This record gives sequence, structure tokens and C-alpha cells, in this order.
Amino acid sequence: MKISTTPRNKIRLWAVLVWLLIWQAVSMCIGQEILLVSPVTVVSTLFELAVTGEFWLSIASSMLRIVGGFMLAVVLGVALAGLSAASVRLRELLLPFVVTIKSIPVASFVILVLIWVSSRNLSVLISFLMVFPVIYTNVLDGISQMDGQLLEMAQVFDIPFGRRLRSIYVSQVLPYFRAGCSLALGLCWKAGVAAEVIGIPQDSIGENLYNAKIYLDTPRLFAWTLVIICISVLFEKGFLKAVDCLVRRLERMG
Repeated sequence: MKISTTPRNKIRLWAVLVWLLIWQAVSMCIGQEILLVSPVTVVSTLFELAVTGEFWLSIASSMLRIVGGFMLAVVLGVALAGLSAASVRLRELLLPFVVTIKSIPVASFVILVLIWVSSRNLSVLISFLMVFPVIYTNVLDGISQMDGQLLEMAQVFDIPFGRRLRSIYVSQVLPYFRAGCSLALGLCWKAGVAAEVIGIPQDSIGENLYNAKIYLDTPRLFAWTLVIICISVLFEKGFLKAVDCLVRRLERMG
């Protein structure tokens, strides 16, 4: 089965430039950078931050926790989806948990979880909780939508399990997995940083956002927001590119 991995919603440079010009124009019209800082000032502030060790330490600490929560959710989501596809009881057992996590607002989750874990580990757990239902549901849907006749044919011709897993199960479920990751990657960064802003762990992006808000340092607030956007986009593109490479490799092998 041919799997299309061509990006449909590619961001164009001209569109970004138009929005930056609009931002600059509105900032100049307002004339008060405490309300809306200009993109030029944001970039200048970002360069000032980038030469400090605290800047990179905060990024590394937040990335380690948020990406750790994401990867843990991916591994458990895929594993439990596979087990749930084979066990109706397990699927029924996990359904209330998945539905509950999907329904509860992030802020409520963060405040509740702070009762049980330290602020330093908060973003790991919140990222995990936001990503797990998406990966689990998508992979489970992918398994349930598999071609039954293809599976029956593989069984009739006694195709080895390893080849069956690679050529049938993985290749047909990967598009669902990729779609889930694309959605979950954005969620994990938004939820993870929100958790840090509320929990305020030391040496984190959330702590810097909180301090910028407290001291009405709008340039730093926008600069750190830009950092979050860049990290989120780069990590998403890198992770999805790795998934796409796996898809192409499976297509060549199968």
C-alpha cells in the first residue's frame, strides 16, 4: 500500500513575511511596547538572551522533560493500543481513562497533579497525559481499519510473523500513527510549557515566561514565546521526517 507523506499544509515564506509586516505596523500604531512589542525588538531581545548560559540551560531542561513525556506516551500508547486490539476487556478498561483525560482542561490537570508530584517533574506527566490518548486512539483506529482479507491471506499462505508485522500491520497503521503524532506534538509543547508556568520549576522556559509576565517585560515574554514556537516546529518536523523515512523504507522492503 502506497502511503503519501507529502506535506499538504506547508508554511510559505511570503505568508510569514506578510504577518510580520502586519505585526510591525500594528506595533508602530500602538506605540507602546509594553502592550505590543515589535518583531524587530523581539529578535534583538532573543539575541541578547542567546548569549547567556541560563537561556540554553532553560531550553535543555524543558526539552528533556517535555520530550521525555512525549516519548513515554508514544511507547505506551502504541503498546497498549496493540494489546487493546487483541483484548476487548483491556480496551473496555482503558476507555474511561482515555475519555477522562481527553475531557479535563489542562489547567485543572496541572493543579491536580501538583498535589502528587513536584513541580520539576510536572511537565513530564502533563505532556504524557496529553499525548497518550491521541496516540492510543489513533493507533487503535488504524489497527481496527486494517484489511481483514489481507490478514486472512497472510495466514493462509503462512507468511512469517516478522514479515507480516512489517509489511501488513506496521505499513497500514503508520499513517494513523503519523497523524496522531502530528497532533500530539503541538499539544505536548503547549501543555508542557503551561504546566511549567503554573508549577514554576527552576531553570525552565515556564519560569522565564512567568518572570517576564511578573515584571511586565514584554520583549522577553515575546522572545520566549518565539523560542517555544521554533523548538516545537523543529522537533515536530524532525520527528515526522523520521517517521516518513521509516515509511519509505518499509515501502521499498515490502
